[in-house]
Amino acid sequence: MSDRAPRGVRRWPVIGLTLAVLWLLVRGIPLDPRVLASEVVFGAVVGLPTAFIFRRLYADRIDLRRVVRMLPFAGMYLATFLWELVTANVDVAYRVLAPSMPIEPRVIEIPLRVKSDAAVTTIANSITLTPGTLTMDHDEERNSLIVHAIDGRDRESVVAPIRRWEGLALLIFDEDRNPDDPVPSPEGGDADGE
Repeated sequence: MSDRAPRGVRRWPVIGLTLAVLWLLVRGIPLDPRVLASEVVFGAVVGLPTAFIFRRLYADRIDLRRVVRMLPFAGMYLATFLWELVTANVDVAYRVLAPSMPIEPRVIEIPLRVKSDAAVTTIANSITLTPGTLTMDHDEERNSLIVHAIDGRDRESVVAPIRRWEGLALLIFDEDRNPDDPVPSPEGGDADGE
């Protein structure tokens, strides 16, 4: 290996094997060993060449140490997201079943500390997947998300889960900022009251 080669493991075989495992999950196959073995082989036969063909779309190598450091934070992100997903589903269902519950939609601008496209996209998708909220836009110039909330009277109740996700995303995506850093205001200083 040359001195200039990046450290880590080639990424396309890992992605190819990941596609093979995803194939098993999508197919929903029975636990018969022969069927399982044939589906694993089929998934690898399709997944590895597909990953090889599209290898130019992602970095050549994976830094395994970084992946191992990131996994606990990714698990915490997933757990936090799933908790918010369940509580938001219950809240929206209650609002539907109890017409007396207030629905006061608001559009809220939420400045972000994360900068990478992957981190912003992950947070924006998490917001949209959570019932009662929708990411409408990302203002690149101000680095903030424009979020529609079904009940935006209490801004903090909308922003709090997003801040938890963002704190974990800072660690997962190896961003320059830390979860303890202040939140920037849309005008460029630090946001007060968040």
